[in-house]
Amino acid sequence: MKKVEIYTTMFCPFCVRAKALLKRKGVQFKEIDVTMDRKKRQEMTKRAEGATSVPQIFVQGQHIGDCDFIHRLDASGKLDQILQ
Repeated sequence: MKKVEIYTTMFCPFCVRAKALLKRKGVQFKEIDVTMDRKKRQEMTKRAEGATSVPQIFVQGQHIGDCDFIHRLDASGKLDQILQ
């Protein structure tokens, strides 16, 4: 399985949805909580090419997108291809 990282904050419903999708697919991921960590949030923004919203998801170091985007990828069947 590929390395998956997800930047999140506490109490973020989009983060919960994104993590639930990954869990349903049996994907193990590293969660990076940026709620109170300014440096980690800056790291996320830089890696996500300026995106500041959470969650931001990365597969094998490649920026995949946010919650809505991974759900669209899943609906089109492309998420499974990315994760394989």
